[in-house]
Amino acid sequence: MNGKPRLGFIGIGLMGEAMTLRLLERGWAITVWNLTPDRYARVVSAGAIRAETPAAVATESDLWLMCVLDAAAVRNCVFGEHGLASAPRSRKLMIDFSTINPDVARDVASKLAAANGMRWIDAPVSGGPAAARGGSMTVMAGGEAADIAEIAPVMADLAGNFTHVGPIGAGQTAKILNQAIVGTGYVLMAEALALAEAAGMDAAKLPRCLAGGHADSNLLRKIYPQMATRDFDPPRAYARQLLKDLKNVKEFATAAGCELPVIEQATSQYERYVSRGNEMADSASIARLYEKGT
Repeated sequence: MNGKPRLGFIGIGLMGEAMTLRLLERGWAITVWNLTPDRYARVVSAGAIRAETPAAVATESDLWLMCVLDAAAVRNCVFGEHGLASAPRSRKLMIDFSTINPDVARDVASKLAAANGMRWIDAPVSGGPAAARGGSMTVMAGGEAADIAEIAPVMADLAGNFTHVGPIGAGQTAKILNQAIVGTGYVLMAEALALAEAAGMDAAKLPRCLAGGHADSNLLRKIYPQMATRDFDPPRAYARQLLKDLKNVKEFATAAGCELPVIEQATSQYERYVSRGNEMADSASIARLYEKGT
């Protein structure tokens, strides 16, 4: 199709759906697979072809992409029954957009290469579904330079900021640092909002008031107003996902011998919020944790 390799996309969640729709609009042919069938409707109606297994995606595609929940999901898609590792041996290339531990990325990449010759790029993303849909994601990638060059046409349609950080696992390391800032930042925005409202000020004015100062940021400009207006439905990202990422940060910090109390506290707050039945609530809705009577 237009001389482009056929893509396979595994994991049609909020981010996977947005990326798939973007790529379809940009003229890519895509075969998709998702664990639960309820996620197929929008991408199939836009032109994607549904596959029955990850291995079928691999067989029917030239370049593979994946965006799934966590390390267990990555391992299952790769090494589970009818997983990618069971596909015929080839030198095809996988771009994994999932957020997992760097050691897991290196382990999966090594074992997959031994199983069927597959090459691997860890390319976790930031920016959310809106950025994925608009092709303006931030992508931090780990892999071989030649492989990075090969995926340039795909990244040109998906990423506004693409950085090759280093070898396999380096992208995940950069994403851990990203999530440390994001996860603690969400909690900080929720606490700033709670304090502003408790003080009786017009809390909605805070981003404009602080614009251009040291406190200015995407979090203040985008997440704080979302919290202030309680604009949580439909979710842009799930609280369970950010909690998972914060736990990854904690695990990574422990292995590195770092004691990081701010991250510890942010993780604790998300654990409290998610444990109250808010797994699938918007990540920004943690602001509700600070409302009186909760």
